[in-house]
Amino acid sequence: MRMSRLFGKTLREAPADADVASHQLLLRAGYIRPLSTGIFSNLPLGQRVMTKIEAIIRAEMDAIGGQEMTMPVVHPASLWQETGRWYAIGSELTRFKDRADRDMVLAMTHEEVVTDLARREINSYRQLPMLIYQIQTKWRDEPRARGGLIRVREFTMKDSYSLDIDEAGLDEQYRAHYQAYFNIYHRCGLPVIAVASDTGMMGGKLAHEYMYLTPIGEDTLMVCEATGYAANREVARFMKPAAEPESLLPLEKIATPNTKTIDALAEFLSIPKAKTAKAVFMVATLIENDAKVERFVFVVIRGDMDVNEVKLKNALSATDLRPATDDEIRAIGAVPGYGSPVGVKNCLIVVDDAVPTSPNLVAGANDDGYHYLNVNSGRDYQPNIVADVALARAGDRTPDGAGILQEGRGVEVGNIFKLGTRYSAAMGATFLDASGKAQPIIMGSYGIGVGRLLACLAEEYHDDFGLMLPISIAPYQVHLVVLPGDNTTQVAETLYAELHAAGIEVLFDDRDERAGVKFNDADLIGVPLRLTISAKSLEKGGAEFKRRSEKEAHILSLDSVIQTVQSEITALQAALAAKVTQVEYRV
Repeated sequence: MRMSRLFGKTLREAPADADVASHQLLLRAGYIRPLSTGIFSNLPLGQRVMTKIEAIIRAEMDAIGGQEMTMPVVHPASLWQETGRWYAIGSELTRFKDRADRDMVLAMTHEEVVTDLARREINSYRQLPMLIYQIQTKWRDEPRARGGLIRVREFTMKDSYSLDIDEAGLDEQYRAHYQAYFNIYHRCGLPVIAVASDTGMMGGKLAHEYMYLTPIGEDTLMVCEATGYAANREVARFMKPAAEPESLLPLEKIATPNTKTIDALAEFLSIPKAKTAKAVFMVATLIENDAKVERFVFVVIRGDMDVNEVKLKNALSATDLRPATDDEIRAIGAVPGYGSPVGVKNCLIVVDDAVPTSPNLVAGANDDGYHYLNVNSGRDYQPNIVADVALARAGDRTPDGAGILQEGRGVEVGNIFKLGTRYSAAMGATFLDASGKAQPIIMGSYGIGVGRLLACLAEEYHDDFGLMLPISIAPYQVHLVVLPGDNTTQVAETLYAELHAAGIEVLFDDRDERAGVKFNDADLIGVPLRLTISAKSLEKGGAEFKRRSEKEAHILSLDSVIQTVQSEITALQAALAAKVTQVEYRV
């Protein structure tokens, strides 16, 4: 491709609203352009990279038995109503009516559609297992689009779906994806880790996210290098310090003036925070009979811990949570700052699983300026739910107690879910087993955001001058620059033709621009190898050659350019291929 004919141009400065390096550089290098908030066009350079990423994804999906297909972007709402997600998902799901006044949605994911296809196409266990995938446009009306391609509203995603007769089959396909995803990221050159994650709106019973570790990440991760434990903080587990066993003592009300916080209470009574019971008041939105209802939730957790709202939401099967107002707190018989689960009414009491084994805690007395001593779950109040709802923090021990958790930040570049029968049971997608009995299809769902992957690669591979992309996904393999001089244009044209004939992907800067502009653009665009034809290079014997990742350049004789470039491309590709190794599967 000649740069004189390339659609799109480089920018000297990034727009003021481009807040991360990948966004700035992809804009400046002419890879993408914004249309509206969270909506981007891929210019030819960006599209070439996206196409290469998609080719790697296709190769790895095909290698584990995937069959590519395409599903619609517009769905009838009836499918989403069958699974209940029409009611559970908020405004990020775009709903509209067609000209016949039928409710429709724009696809943010395709579980409903693939399940509908499965119930139409799958009849017998003999047709399973099956793996299908697509690379398709998605739409999520994201309320906080940011970071360029990091968080967008319209995006391209690879989503695959496994269909099996039993859990063993699902486990096999899940593990195949677990490794295939590492292969994809390593072939692209992106370092990632797999962490246990929340199943969220997808449902199911197990999920992993693939995280690119970076300070700009929105997700907080809890990891331990010593044990290999890694989880999104939303679901991270940890070993909770055990309470000393004690005989249960009688309930006793005492005056505790000006002690509305755990810190103040612990200081006033000269006790550790682990001997207190923290009250957290929330209102949960639940789905009951396909309708949304709000229920008051009284959460009890030990004072040395904090509530993890995602764990709480999952324990309640809630679609949303919000803090309760003071009026709502008083309506259940509690008092803000002195709340107690003892004697409250018309609420769900959720107790962290460390509380029942922590005897004689100090809790509020639902009376201003007073607390109870020796409050015990199961004796003084009855919880509706006992679950792990505690938030993991840096310094906590790993679940097995063998290591210490550290905190990091990451961007999610992919996810895999064991859906089980979450969708097939709801939509009646069944098969006849060997005995002729109908059974629900066991499903898995697996996604990769292609644009976000590009953004993370730009975050990983850049310097102060621009992008420096890996050979496997760079838009071109060689950037050929010609500078004015006697015979330079003719030599460059001949070399361009020879490179092209050798099957080498070349971006040829044949523009009538100053040397500084051309070199700056070459650095900005980030093609791995650069050849320069100038009067000076010809005087020295040929073409100047350098890797984008290195400062030093050297001269190649013109008759050795093709062979040298091919060798360099092979070496760069081999270095990436060496990263594709078997990764230990961790639940």
